[in-house]
Amino acid sequence: MIVDDKLRTPGAVRDAERWTAHNYHPLPVVISSAEGAWLTDVDGRRYLDCLAGYSALNFGHRHPQLIAAAHAQLDRLTLTSRAFIHDQFADFCRELAELCGKDLVLPMNTGAEAVETGIKVARKWGYQVKGVAAGQANIVVAEGNFHGRTTTIVSFSTDEDARADFGPYTPGFTVVPYGDLDALTAAIDENTVAVLLEPIQGEQGVVVPPEGYLPGVRQVCTERNVLFIADEIQSGLGRTGATFACDHEGVVPDMYLLGKALGGGIVPVSAVAANADVLGVLKPGQHGSTFGGNPLACAVAIEVVRLLATGEFQRRSAELGERLRAGLEGLVGKGLVGVRVRGLWAGLDIDPALMSGREACERLAARGVLAKDTHGSTIRLAPPLVITEEEIDLAVTQLAEVLAG
Repeated sequence: MIVDDKLRTPGAVRDAERWTAHNYHPLPVVISSAEGAWLTDVDGRRYLDCLAGYSALNFGHRHPQLIAAAHAQLDRLTLTSRAFIHDQFADFCRELAELCGKDLVLPMNTGAEAVETGIKVARKWGYQVKGVAAGQANIVVAEGNFHGRTTTIVSFSTDEDARADFGPYTPGFTVVPYGDLDALTAAIDENTVAVLLEPIQGEQGVVVPPEGYLPGVRQVCTERNVLFIADEIQSGLGRTGATFACDHEGVVPDMYLLGKALGGGIVPVSAVAANADVLGVLKPGQHGSTFGGNPLACAVAIEVVRLLATGEFQRRSAELGERLRAGLEGLVGKGLVGVRVRGLWAGLDIDPALMSGREACERLAARGVLAKDTHGSTIRLAPPLVITEEEIDLAVTQLAEVLAG
């Protein structure tokens, strides 16, 4: 329902365009409140959220358990820096380490910080443990990757929009085709310290690697004494129907990179989880963050870990994901030319003769469903794991209407 005589959205969009750097190209929707899987804009219109903050909102908007933890912590303590220990820190690190099956956790804030941390740890491990000559460490990465947008990370991006004009680029990375185990194996040499991969490539359009690829990566890393680093920042924490996307093939990496959903959609929280023989190479003063592992972040993230420890959200993602898959696959040949689904995460390739991904998302928004385009005619769906069967059906129905014109 419209709550004002005059629509507020156009003016708010204009102000945003006027006063912000244009590093994003958002849909012309101005959100003012949200709960569960639903958003409400400044004019009172409701939208079904099928993006969930790129998986940062796996547990929906304003999950009561997470909001309660945040409110309670706000009344007591929000920041100490790592110069001191606070009463939420050990519990968070212990419970996340146990969820990951690892010895240690290093908390940071953003996903890109977790990736940068993983790179630094892998290099230091390579020099101190593997014995790589100083300054010679290299890390094997995959084409189509998206690990963040820092200067080091874009140095090994193959997306020219993310990379162009940000050089000079950081050396020490070898790029191979995603899903090609032979190419990855051939790229490893005596100076390789790690293989850094997304178990499922999100930004590329929810690209699932061939069956057997991740176990093959695990095996070759073990054989060649190379760390396997899994970037589970988008794919982890219940999104794919398992705690981690690696779980689908029984693969355990040497290092998990986590973020997004770890903060419950309330605060930025990221972390690196690994065993002591890997994370133990860091010594005081060699890496850190003022806000990393702060009390507010830890209080919220503890509850996130406890929600995941029940297994409820992983089950919901797996079961509802099958309903989403069935609905989307029914649209192949009816406007869709390809569908990739793992849990409640889907990449949809629209027939480019029909429309672009951006146009499809604009038309969906007009029908009250929010999604995100990527790479031309592909769109991504990643609804909160609290979504219902009826809401999934609604999203699929609205997509079918958009495709039908």
